[in-house]
Amino acid sequence: MMDIFSRLREMDMLLIDDDEWIRDSLSIYFDSEDCRLVTCDSAEDGLQLLGSQQFDIVIADYRLPGMDGIEFFKKSRLSRPDVVKILITAYSTDSVSSQAMQAGVQKVIPKPFTCRDLLDCLAILTEPAVSRCQKKSPSGIP
Repeated sequence: MMDIFSRLREMDMLLIDDDEWIRDSLSIYFDSEDCRLVTCDSAEDGLQLLGSQQFDIVIADYRLPGMDGIEFFKKSRLSRPDVVKILITAYSTDSVSSQAMQAGVQKVIPKPFTCRDLLDCLAILTEPAVSRCQKKSPSGIP
């Protein structure tokens, strides 16, 4: 398997979380691996960033001031279907997960989470084979 950081170095990531500690911690962590992570503290700022920049991975917190993470994903209208969309939340319920999936989110990660949890998720969702599977016909035959 290709090293996850080798893959992530080729991608642009956006993190939206109102928790400064999470933003700073993940910024330092990914920066130490030469990965590009842009952060902001509101969904509204995230939408502005999406208007001016393309991202391969978008991670948003569920509970944000103003618009929540699910509403953000609904409004984001990400232009490429292959953008990885992750919701992080301390309020993980079946209802939140269901709403997130309807908004196009591929994975909900409950808080508290570790960098390893996030990396494991990113390793799966950025795996080239996953992209190929998403392009297969419903019967599973390419």
